[in-house]
Amino acid sequence: MRGDDDHEEKPAAPTGERQLFGTDGIRGLANAGPMTPDAMLRLGLAAGQVFRNGAHRHRVVIGKDTRLSGYMIEPALTAGFAASGMDVFLLGPLPTPAMAMLTRSLRADLGVMISASHNPYHDNGVKFFGPDGYKLSDATELEIERLMASRLEKGLAKPEELGRVQRVDDAGARYIEFAKSAFPKRLSLEGLRVVIDCANGAGYKVAPTVLWELGAEVKKVGVEPNGFNINRACGSTSTSAMQAAVKEYRADIGVALDGDADRVIICDEAGRIIDGDQVLAVIARHLASRNGLKGGGVVSTIMSNMGLERFLSNEGLRLERTRVGDRYVVEAMRAKGMNVGGEPSGHVILSDYSTTGDGLITALQVLAVVAQTGRPASEVCALFEPYPQVMKNVRLKGGAPLDHPDVTKAIAAAETRLGEAGRLVIRKSGTEPLVRVMGEGEDRNVVEDVVDAVADAVAKHA
Repeated sequence: MRGDDDHEEKPAAPTGERQLFGTDGIRGLANAGPMTPDAMLRLGLAAGQVFRNGAHRHRVVIGKDTRLSGYMIEPALTAGFAASGMDVFLLGPLPTPAMAMLTRSLRADLGVMISASHNPYHDNGVKFFGPDGYKLSDATELEIERLMASRLEKGLAKPEELGRVQRVDDAGARYIEFAKSAFPKRLSLEGLRVVIDCANGAGYKVAPTVLWELGAEVKKVGVEPNGFNINRACGSTSTSAMQAAVKEYRADIGVALDGDADRVIICDEAGRIIDGDQVLAVIARHLASRNGLKGGGVVSTIMSNMGLERFLSNEGLRLERTRVGDRYVVEAMRAKGMNVGGEPSGHVILSDYSTTGDGLITALQVLAVVAQTGRPASEVCALFEPYPQVMKNVRLKGGAPLDHPDVTKAIAAAETRLGEAGRLVIRKSGTEPLVRVMGEGEDRNVVEDVVDAVADAVAKHA
């Protein structure tokens, strides 16, 4: 099996493939390719033209994570938006979900998050949110790309119509209150010792504050950003720091966010990892028991474990799969009237609260179950036995291996060997030059063999 990685849109959107935008905005090496000041200036000008619609003063809100390159990208985007006639509100370091919320709250025409999420510091990226707080459609991103490649002079504002720029000092406080409102009002985290690893990223101030104000005893990791250490040996992609802290402080649970705090990985009191699939199971069952789960199940991607699918089925619920990318999870949730969706990576969308993944609000839902039941996280969060799952990444060197006959033959042989008791997913990464080969089944040895065989075939033609 192969996988891919709203505002009122203007007509005549271009057709074709996006060249700059991937599954999660534009991303690349800082000060190279699309992430140069010149390209960011043009991006601001182009997006400003797309989102100017009507005679009112147009607003764009801009947030960022803690990467050094944010200081370069933010003013370039700001100049582009101001030159297109949009007023710019700078919110400083904030989680991506905070930007989605504040885009709506501040009645902005566009929200911008400067972040490369879980990537290392030397990468950066830009994500956009429409006035409804949702990420942009493919058609809108294509229109922005088309304008970036054209002459932008005709879209420059007149001198008297240039945008103004100002900072918003209370943005963090607004998000803190918003996140707290997603926790049951008559419940407290008092008596729980919680490790929070903020990945030296965008949540380093707000996340510990929310947990403390809800009553937890908070032990902090990854809260000393210096521009270079975001996601470095910490956060949701490097959980050993969280796990070690849980053991050191004898904490009840550990919470690890990624660089822009839209993902979360949790560990129990023994330091055992609880991934996004287990978190989806916990939240789905909890909501279903209170008639709060909409649409009869949850949405996840082709990467979710078959163990989750089996668990949900036993609970009388269904798993709706999409291609990889939170935008496709959100699209399916909206189309099917479902309020819980996510990915094994810990990117969980709870549409009762947010329009995008929110690592902190997701963690609060799990913490609420722990607090309500009085049971340890190891019991609350171990709801099913995952099928053995093996993933290999093959770096692309400029080839098109998925179209090569040797690769298609290897894929067919692997799928035959796995049979009905397993799955094979091969896809190009939407954020890195990689082909990801994932196999899953009841027998780990078989899964490892087929993944190795397919990955080797891909590597020969990468």
